[in-house]
Amino acid sequence: MAAFGILGGIGFLLVGIVQIFVGYIGIEYHLGTGFAIGALVLGFMFRIMLPLTIGTFFGALDVWGWPWYGALALAAPGFFFIVPAIFKSLSKCVTTSKCN
Repeated sequence: MAAFGILGGIGFLLVGIVQIFVGYIGIEYHLGTGFAIGALVLGFMFRIMLPLTIGTFFGALDVWGWPWYGALALAAPGFFFIVPAIFKSLSKCVTTSKCN
């Protein structure tokens, strides 16, 4: 069973590396190399990942020619984990009146 966790972790790392690459080429395609490097700096130094996420969507859509739903699935897999966590914290907030 531990092998599934290890393989899952490696899979997430590989998807993250692909997202960074596609985000870079997407931003470079639309805005140029300077903005793409700036997005990498924002992502790695300041942990602001939104520009790379948007670049990933447009990189897959425009550079690789994927359909919009495929590009969205590549760009936003983290939302599949964020949305349930938001609902869980909101339900805790409503039931206990303790909103942190």
